[in-house]
Amino acid sequence: MKTILTTSAVVLALAAPAWAITVADLDTNGDGLVTIDEVQAAYPDTTDDSFAGLDTNGDGSLDDVELSVVQE
Repeated sequence: MKTILTTSAVVLALAAPAWAITVADLDTNGDGLVTIDEVQAAYPDTTDDSFAGLDTNGDGSLDDVELSVVQE
């Protein structure tokens, strides 16, 4: 239950600043993916569990498809 609430909080936090967040908005190293460190740079309250909830393919980074869930 705590993971669901935390994930929901991150989803809301990521959605709050803009309705169309893309990898380009958060990708500070330009590799086309967003790591937990890059998300935490913009949203310091992001936890490992909440990030993992968005990382649906489990590769340790978020792509535009995974970030699009935040917009829904």
